Amino acid sequence: MGAAIKLSDLEQSDELYEHQRIICDKNQSSIRIDKFLIDKLNNVSRSRIQNAIAIGCILVNDNPVKSNYKIRPGDTISLVLPSNPNDSEELLAEEIPLDIHFEDEHIMVINKPPGLVVHPGVGNTTGTLVNALLHHFKQVQLPVMKGNAADRPGLVHRIDKDTSGLILIAKNDYAMTHLSKQFYDHTIDREYVALVWGDVKNERGTVTGHIGRHEKDRMQMAVFPDESQGKHAVTHYEVIEKMYYVSLVKCKLETGRTHQIRVHMKHIGHTLFNDERYGGDRILKGTLYSKFKQFVDNCFQILPRQALHARSLGFIHPATGQKMFFETPLPDDFIKLLEKWRAYVASRKEVLADESTHVWED
Repeated sequence: MGAAIKLSDLEQSDELYEHQRIICDKNQSSIRIDKFLIDKLNNVSRSRIQNAIAIGCILVNDNPVKSNYKIRPGDTISLVLPSNPNDSEELLAEEIPLDIHFEDEHIMVINKPPGLVVHPGVGNTTGTLVNALLHHFKQVQLPVMKGNAADRPGLVHRIDKDTSGLILIAKNDYAMTHLSKQFYDHTIDREYVALVWGDVKNERGTVTGHIGRHEKDRMQMAVFPDESQGKHAVTHYEVIEKMYYVSLVKCKLETGRTHQIRVHMKHIGHTLFNDERYGGDRILKGTLYSKFKQFVDNCFQILPRQALHARSLGFIHPATGQKMFFETPLPDDFIKLLEKWRAYVASRKEVLADESTHVWED
């Protein structure tokens, strides 16, 4: 059996891989991992799965396994599956509603709802933003950014599945080239709003740290001290509102790395609220009282995703040279979450001083 794929190999060709994590149900029967994954993943052949296992791209509980490994209840399967170059031939146009903020012959700005995957990948071959774009544009041939897979037509950048907010689409080659250059030069203005765990002491600050694939958990990104393991990344943040155990912050991206805000905020001790992948889906700050735990569980149900929203987007129009700026309000789930936290803080002001001696410290 081959050794697990090296981190450096992933960083050099990250776009060639799809990353996914599967946690086996507690009632899962014991079957071979290759058979399990064939049943679990859509349009992924047995040979692709077996090849990925052979080169160490599929791990169980962070360890490489053989094709005949039989999965057990509670196993965590991490896949770093090489993309299929033929996947683009299988793209389907699907009638999925789009919240279009602006559109002309060159560009489109969309407000993406949480839960919508941006482009097809392992386990998500349909129901994505790309499938919706193909339906919207009918016979129009959308451009593909140089270096991107063919299954990402029109995409100049992307945001995570469970992140809501603005995303920019290029409708022709010139617009793609022009906008790509702006992203490369870091002249695109992007501001996000995030709810994070903890009381952020500094009202504003900058996080600088090279971001690369986590050495043990390939579903995560991590901050590294130099460029040998990660890419240069800079995030500027400013506190909007403090609510004792959580803080509402706005983050401005100077660079655009995978999971950048999620990783940088965790790096400085303020993991995003309900960010399952990075450990924010448990109580990291607060009281030890059962009522607080119930309150937080209710908050998790209100916003069952990481609390991150791409609020604004500014760029130079590729054809007119005009400065364009778009802003979209927080989605309903985020608004309801904040209302619940504010109500909690207002009702607990008189007793928070007493509770402060009994707090969760991660």
